[in-house]
Amino acid sequence: MESLSNLKIVQILPPQLKNNGAFTGNTYADTFGAAEALFLLNVGTTDVIVGSTDTSHAPKIEECDTTGGSYTDVTGAALAAVIGASDDNKIFGIRVNLKKTHKRYMRVNAPTAGNSVGANISITCILGQLAQSTLDATGMGLASLVEA
Repeated sequence: MESLSNLKIVQILPPQLKNNGAFTGNTYADTFGAAEALFLLNVGTTDVIVGSTDTSHAPKIEECDTTGGSYTDVTGAALAAVIGASDDNKIFGIRVNLKKTHKRYMRVNAPTAGNSVGANISITCILGQLAQSTLDATGMGLASLVEA
């Protein structure tokens, strides 16, 4: 289970229902010391399209050198299409190889839902192959960890 201990989990977007606009609370992952990042867009019930900035652009990853600076797109780090109105109960992933030159902070660009009942979504980033890791809940970014 060593490989599962060498991870850090970051909640990028807390679970929520959104109708007609940008989801609230979207934040970034600090990728310092990680060799890879996997962004998971976990979709629950939805009847709307979800994209980045609006509903016509596929969700994508962007990066920045500082937490509050100007973010730019990560080349090739976008879904092939928007999340569809019938994509209920699916998980979409975008993996970024951090061994290539990248900026330290990454996030999903402005997740935005279309107009109807809405979309239930959460976004998590899993950072892997950490240069230094603490094999406890805090080091893994968890509130609690039980090992059996």
